[in-house]
Amino acid sequence: MQIIIDEIELPTPAGIAAGLGRLIASGRLAPGDRLPTVRALASTLGVSPATVSHAWQALASVGLIDSRGRSGTFVRMRASHWLPSRSQSMAGYGQPARVDLSRGTPDPLLLPALGPALSRVSERAVTPSYQDLPVIPELLHVLVDSWPFPAEAITVVDGALDAISRSLDHVTRFGDRVIVENPGFPPFFDLLDQLGLERLPVAVDQFGIEPESFKAALRFGPAAVILQPRAQNPTGASMSSERAEELARLLSADKRCSSTVVIEDDHSGEISIAPDVSLGRWLPDRVLHVRSYSKSHGPDLRIAALGGPSSLVDPIVARRMLGPGWTSRMLQTILHDLLTDPASIDQISEARRVYFARQRALTDALHGLGLPLIQSDGINAWVPVADERDALVQLAASGIRVAGGSPFFASEVGDPHVRVTTAALPADIAGVARALASAALPPSSAVHTLETRWA
Repeated sequence: MQIIIDEIELPTPAGIAAGLGRLIASGRLAPGDRLPTVRALASTLGVSPATVSHAWQALASVGLIDSRGRSGTFVRMRASHWLPSRSQSMAGYGQPARVDLSRGTPDPLLLPALGPALSRVSERAVTPSYQDLPVIPELLHVLVDSWPFPAEAITVVDGALDAISRSLDHVTRFGDRVIVENPGFPPFFDLLDQLGLERLPVAVDQFGIEPESFKAALRFGPAAVILQPRAQNPTGASMSSERAEELARLLSADKRCSSTVVIEDDHSGEISIAPDVSLGRWLPDRVLHVRSYSKSHGPDLRIAALGGPSSLVDPIVARRMLGPGWTSRMLQTILHDLLTDPASIDQISEARRVYFARQRALTDALHGLGLPLIQSDGINAWVPVADERDALVQLAASGIRVAGGSPFFASEVGDPHVRVTTAALPADIAGVARALASAALPPSSAVHTLETRWA
């Protein structure tokens, strides 16, 4: 127990949790090590059992310790899980949190109501032929009218990752190099690993991929580029038209990249405040643009559109016909209804306004607490911290869960950050901001004189 006592600087829930977190992160407490009982540690520290219990709950919520009932509490072993590695690290640990800002999912209350659309769907799922067009004509018409560049072909698939996976299957081969944003979306990295593809990380700023970093990566002749044009996950950056044009110019000017395909994941387009932008405006024959409706209309709809040149889209459709065939035409009918019904359109507009207001409120509050932050687009914010693990543990002790930044880095871990899902912010945004600032800033900063226990 002495090693634990020596590491605890403050006998508060956050202080106890932070001390244990440092011991586990450094390896001085190893997976499987048994921890002292709550009562024993409380007695030694001269605090109430409830204080230690709150610290234990915080450590469990970030996956550092495991309670095994009467057997005791142990440093958590690495768990096998059906999720890919980076997705597993983002998934949480099943422990309750007063405020969960870690999920990266939309606010369920801001999704459009499905009842009216469902009431207008046919009572029977009628498909007269297995060779019917994979996209219902009325939905295709809406997609064509809203596409950011003239696409020769557009199809519908089962979500953005399905679109990206199928695109990579078609345009890459084992060992190829693929440019990815750094930081970027962890499932992209897991997918590339599964396909045997090498990541070429490029830096991003508030306008998207940095041109100099992009230019440097192009010299390796990548087979593909994966980028997020709007509300980039995790940073919330949205690409400007000027930046998109510059990236397209760099790509077309490099002779080593004459066959490089750009895959764009526009996952938050309907709730983004940024204009629709695509490199396809300048490179229509080399861009596969993906538009997902999970963030705006509901994750469980599992629908995304994929559009680009026929030479790229048609083989993807043909291959898919030998698997799932097509995305349910009933679901397509529901999506078409949601995209054209005035009430649903108004609900999406309101969601966009609310998400923007929450981002702005959090940014302003953090500015006031000495934590400058560029306002993000979409539903996530990328918050710098002094130490990622300490921040996660301290926030957990305050009843707040966020996502650690490490899984979002495509190569070696960069400056410590946490990702905050602003879509899930409660009414007391100022209280969350105080907890975030306290956890993010170094202990010597003035904000640490604030009350860190948020309720």
